[in-house]
Amino acid sequence: MAEQSAVRDNGHGRRKSTAGEVQFTAAEAGRYGLQQIAELTGKDPEGVTGVEPTDADGWLVTVEVVEDRRIPSATDVLAAYEIEIGPDGELVSYRRVRRYSRGRGDRTG
Repeated sequence: MAEQSAVRDNGHGRRKSTAGEVQFTAAEAGRYGLQQIAELTGKDPEGVTGVEPTDADGWLVTVEVVEDRRIPSATDVLAAYEIEIGPDGELVSYRRVRRYSRGRGDRTG
């Protein structure tokens, strides 16, 4: 019971312990990254395609974004962005890592 009272929601989908450390789950980091990339780019995010912890105790979130809507939608231009969230829960960096047509398969697999 004492452990539950030591963690509180700070209103941004993040929890802060009484020691002041922000603690994200992978799901929370994904939602936060999705929100941040939409605000930063002004583009419509399709969804989170990856979340992984970083060596610096933060998260690296990959989000797929519609960069250019076309007709038919199978020819939309998409982009993958990586968002790094630091251990304090703040955005550290973001960058576009890939741009491609929706109709193309993933060449990395």
